[in-house]
Amino acid sequence: MATQQHPPPTPSLLKRPLIKVFFVAVVCCVCYFLGSYSNPTSTISTIQPHPQHCFRSNASTPEHPLPSLDLDFEAHHILPLPPESSQSGGFFELCPANFTHYCPCQHPSREKEFDATKLFHRERHCPGSHQALRCLVPRPKGYRRPFPWPKSRDYAWFNNVPFPKLSVYKKSQNWVRVEGDRLVFPGGGTSFPKGVKDYVDEIRRVVPLKSGNIRTALDVGCGVASFGASLMDYNILTMSIAPRDIHEAQVQFALERGLPAMLGILSTYRLPYPSRSFDMAHCSRCLVPWTAYDGVYLMEIDRVLRPGGYWVLSGPPISWKSSYKGWERKAQDLEKEQISLEDLARRLCWKKIAERGPIAVWRKPTNHIHCIQKLKAWKSPHFCAETDPDVGWYKEMDPCITPLPKVTDIRSISGGSLERWPKMLNTAPPRIRNGVTRGATVNTFNKDNQIWIKRVSYYGSVLKSLGAGKYRNIMDMNAGLGGFAAAISKQPVWVMNVVPFDAQNNTLGIVYERGLIGTYMNWCEAFSTYPRTYDLIHAHGVFSMYMGK
Repeated sequence: MATQQHPPPTPSLLKRPLIKVFFVAVVCCVCYFLGSYSNPTSTISTIQPHPQHCFRSNASTPEHPLPSLDLDFEAHHILPLPPESSQSGGFFELCPANFTHYCPCQHPSREKEFDATKLFHRERHCPGSHQALRCLVPRPKGYRRPFPWPKSRDYAWFNNVPFPKLSVYKKSQNWVRVEGDRLVFPGGGTSFPKGVKDYVDEIRRVVPLKSGNIRTALDVGCGVASFGASLMDYNILTMSIAPRDIHEAQVQFALERGLPAMLGILSTYRLPYPSRSFDMAHCSRCLVPWTAYDGVYLMEIDRVLRPGGYWVLSGPPISWKSSYKGWERKAQDLEKEQISLEDLARRLCWKKIAERGPIAVWRKPTNHIHCIQKLKAWKSPHFCAETDPDVGWYKEMDPCITPLPKVTDIRSISGGSLERWPKMLNTAPPRIRNGVTRGATVNTFNKDNQIWIKRVSYYGSVLKSLGAGKYRNIMDMNAGLGGFAAAISKQPVWVMNVVPFDAQNNTLGIVYERGLIGTYMNWCEAFSTYPRTYDLIHAHGVFSMYMGK
């Protein structure tokens, strides 16, 4: 019997490779769409939200609609201070209440550990790493947002700086008054109890304050900085310094008023500023022993004064003939003191240009051509052998004259002439034109200006209240050439331009030659200021400098 013949088997369609791939893709797509339709929430919603005290939810609600597609960098999150019980792990606790006005490097309890000779105990003495606080400095009770500029120049909230002692101790000199919940600054001072305006008018008769040639000033022993406040009427920016002493928080008063100030003292170390920084230096009964220690303090003023700069002094021994009884000093002692002071100024090659009323004014030479010849005939002082006169961070002062850059013409200005304010702000300064600062050229200076103009313009769109007086005291932690401060100068603000002492290029001299102010700093330590004294901190390229430190 014949067997039945079957046709050869046909390969199954599912076993064909291309058909198999197509079928799997279709199934995956169908499953995906079915799943997304039934559960439209994103997989991101499965991530556990942050605790409520850390961030507000960004979910769309009637109270908090989703932002538009435009970039929006306004503050949408709130980070409140943690409670003292600190049940939120990872946050710093609040410091005890007695740390409300804590200054780590100028703390009174630490002063007792150091020698009081030359007031060394009031220099910077920062805590070691094992002593550093790990807590948040609390605000004083009743703290309120400071008055906006320019009202802050005349008023401050008492609870923000609750120190009544100064208003009592200096009552007759009109430094500050307490009126209800406010502090009022009538503009008085030790040498100008009737008001700073008449005092500055007296200086203006000798020093060309309105010329635009006087832009940066240093006020030693500043009190509540009424002198610096008055100079703002002349577009003069004053760095006001004073130590933390029996006058309590005089620097804190100044900063609360919206005036440039920092803790500082003429003691052992150089002031933290480069050479040739200030057009004028001022002392109003600042109690600095100018002729002591071989005249080292006046030599430090000489270092930071620009060629042709002015030194203004009031208080003992100036006008001793009419004031010695009020000072309760012997006339012959004051006379000897003034003779010694005049001799020291002469040996610095300064020229006394006036003594009228309560003030005396000297002027530094524009170069040292004549001074070199004079010093050859005198045994002291001598020119410093220091190769870098701009070093100003924990550098001990020496009783010597800082030499000015060499010139060949007696009419030349050492280091180069500066433009008048405000033209100097955006003109390449002499330290750049002369190639003194490594890596800084006229081309890089101009490019840096343009970059910061664009950036600050963008900042203005983010911080919409920048021009409304909300921000007054600003710090730039790594100022570079000062481009940020220059670009923001049209706003009612001032900027503390900080150049880290170990920066690759020391540019602080350039900052000052632009008519701006600033200081050296080591950001491994605390800044020489009080808590709550800056409205805005600007940081560009800071943290990369301290990696591994």
